[in-house]
Amino acid sequence: MQTDRVSNDRFPETADIETSSDDYATRFRGATGAWMLKVQERAVLRLLRGTVPPGATVLDVGGGHGQLARPLAEAGYRVTVLSSDECCRHRVADLADSGKIAFMVGNVVQMPFADRSFDAVVAVRMLTHCTIWKQLVSEMCRVSRGPVVTDYPTSQSLNAVAPALFAAKKKFERNTRRWTLFRHAEVREAFAEAGFSPDGRVGQFFFPMVVHRALRCRPVSAALEGAARALGLSALAGTPVVARFSRSKSV
Repeated sequence: MQTDRVSNDRFPETADIETSSDDYATRFRGATGAWMLKVQERAVLRLLRGTVPPGATVLDVGGGHGQLARPLAEAGYRVTVLSSDECCRHRVADLADSGKIAFMVGNVVQMPFADRSFDAVVAVRMLTHCTIWKQLVSEMCRVSRGPVVTDYPTSQSLNAVAPALFAAKKKFERNTRRWTLFRHAEVREAFAEAGFSPDGRVGQFFFPMVVHRALRCRPVSAALEGAARALGLSALAGTPVVARFSRSKSV
């Protein structure tokens, strides 16, 4: 599925402008939204902490939404947010103004950094909306001397029926965008081309996120997902996936 684009005419890929907006943030409002973001936060930190100690430098690509910049900074990482436009700054302005993070505007598919500039690179809400996502993967790998942690929705889950239900989903959520569903193999192959291989993966939700938004009941959603994790369903078919890719020793 192709991305509904918002652009600034400066760069070829600006998927993060929409995900950094106040309108997009309403998708995670309320107790259920906060819970979904906490699941994502825990998954990212779990995969980072295995290889990247606090104090390390982390590039948050397209992170103007603040979903990772805040918890990463609180965990002691030195965070740089790279966004496609100055308008993406406002949701992390307090962090940038206080010096808790650095904020930069630049081309996310031709990043203004030297090779291996950061100890780690992270990105959420990017691959699925990026029209040239393989180039994004290549750039994230280029500027990282450590792991790359990113998320993507997979068709190898209950999301397989999502394209057919997009109209109904949009009617309910109103501000949903078209997105790309991935097979694990195609993401793995894109990272392999950059000399990276997978070494960690967390399936966030067994039930589609729209189900939890429709329920609007955090305890019920948490109980459903807890049962799915206990049964091994989340590991098998959870989505979106948060995955860690690390540089091959020979590269």
